[in-house]
Formats: sequence, structure tokens, C-alpha cells
Amino acid sequence: MNTFRAFRLHAAAEGAQGRLEDLRIEDLSEGQVLIKVCYSSINYKDALASKGLNGIVQGFPRIGGIDLTGVVEQSCDPRWTPGDEVIVHGYGIGVQTDGGHAHYARVQADHVLALPDGLDLKDAATFGVAGYTAALSQYCMELNGLAPLMGPVIVTGATGGAGSLAIAMLSASGYEVTAMSGKAQESAYLRGLGAHAVIGRQAFGERPKPLLKAQWAGAVDSVGGETLAWLTRTMLPEGVIAAFGNAGGMQLDTTVLPFILRGVKLLGINGNSLMPLRETVWKRIAAVARSCHLELVRNEIGLDELPAWLDRTLAGQVRGRAVICMQ
Repeated sequence: MNTFRAFRLHAAAEGAQGRLEDLRIEDLSEGQVLIKVCYSSINYKDALASKGLNGIVQGFPRIGGIDLTGVVEQSCDPRWTPGDEVIVHGYGIGVQTDGGHAHYARVQADHVLALPDGLDLKDAATFGVAGYTAALSQYCMELNGLAPLMGPVIVTGATGGAGSLAIAMLSASGYEVTAMSGKAQESAYLRGLGAHAVIGRQAFGERPKPLLKAQWAGAVDSVGGETLAWLTRTMLPEGVIAAFGNAGGMQLDTTVLPFILRGVKLLGINGNSLMPLRETVWKRIAAVARSCHLELVRNEIGLDELPAWLDRTLAGQVRGRAVICMQ
């Protein structure tokens, strides 16, 4: 192997510009483990990074892609040997160091996770950061008392990657799931993932009441802003909200009443968690993966198609997950 293909971001007058390039292994960021990437994906953060938005990329040039699955090619660390199937996401890859949008990646040994039993590399990439965040949300909500018998769970941003996989995993775990989406034409897709009901975005009004009709035992929110504020007002007593997005805004306009009168719990979900927690959550993903309708969620593309799909992702024109096949 002399060279390999990568989608590399460069500093530009208006943020960043990406292009497909032929690189050598020595061009990659430093690390103890060299991985032949089999699959990566597109996350909204990748789309933002590709245009140099929000100061996400820390240092150019940079290979994008905040998650990957693949096979260890070389390792200076005894924990990993050639042929090991692995997952890597977070820890700054695609942001501070080179990421998964390439045929090869070199990463720190501490950042590598063994592919759990019950998953193959394509399905693991279909989950990726988005699926991990959704699964972590469910795990944290259940630690705080959520169970299927408590009542229905609502998922916002339902057609996105995290929302789609949250619906599928919650439904596979026995929950009655309501999907919230502004895309009425996607109702059949959401029901195919396991949603019991589909509702549109809610009207909030200028001065909503501090408490509204209690409806949800749990909520997985990737939107934030007014949507998250509405959720706090509509939770059942002891309801649990997992929040990890701000597509609808970073400000949260609510009162203390849902928390002190209904005991609502608002959990912040950080997908860049420590390795022991990652191992636990990925095992949970593997246990339900075969029931998650991944064929509906996954849009499989090639590396040459990546630039166009990054633009589509930024424009909100992608349903589910775009998975890049590097083979």
C-alpha cells in the first residue's frame, strides 16, 4: 500500500473546504493503532465540520468523520492485534485528530473498542455516534426509573439518525413510542421503525402554562429549545427526559414547577463518555440490534458520494443514517 483515499478538510477563506485526496500512512495523526476502515458514517457534526462551522475542527488539514468501524492493521499496543474488529468514536477523532472518512485511520490505543458479539462492522457503523447516544439515553433513563410499564416515551427529531435509532431500540425493548417530526411524509417510515404514534411539532404560544397535560413517562430529545421546554411541561410524574441536541436552540425557557411538583428528571447526555460505560452501552446495542430495522435506517454510500451527502445532511435532507462503505 503506497497511498489511500481520504476526504480531507482544509482551511478556506469562508471556513473550510473538503476534497478527496490520495494520502500516505505517514500523513495521518499519531497513534498506536492503525485501522483499515471498513465503514464510517455522516453525523450532523461532520456536516458542520466540513464547512468549518461552529469552530468544530481544531487544526487543518483534517480528515473528517467522528466514528468508524474496521479491522486492526498494525498495533504497538499489546491489547490490539492485527485482525481485531473494532469501533472508534469520539475522543476528538475527526475534530482534533484525523477521523474515519478515509480508508485508513491511526488512533490512540485507549480509544479503541472491541466489536461486541452480536454486531458486524456495517451494523455497528449504522449505529455509530448517533446510535450510541440514543442507547446511552435509554440506559440513563432506565437508571432513573424508566420502564415500559411507566407509560409512553416520546422521541423528538424522529427522522434523524439518533431519533430513528432511539425509536427502534426503545420499541425493541418493549416501550410504546411516539415519534415527533415536522416531516409528515415520513410517518410510514417512523411506524416501520416501531413508533406507535406519530405527531407533528407542537405549537407553544407566547406564554405557555408552567404545567400542561401530563403525557410522557420518558422523552429522548435531540432538538432542545422550545421543544425541550414543552417536554418539561408535559411529562408524567417522575418522568425522565434525556437531552442531547440543540437544533431547535440552546436556550431553555421553563420553570421549576415540573421538577418540584411532578418530580421530572432532566438528564444531560454526553456521548463522549468513558470507556467502561461505552462497553456497557455497546453490549446493550448488540443485544437489540437484530430487532432495530437497520435496513430502513441505513443509506449506504461510497466515499466518492460523501461530499454531496454532507451537503444534504446540512440541509436536513437525510433520513436515518448515511453509512460510508470503504471496501
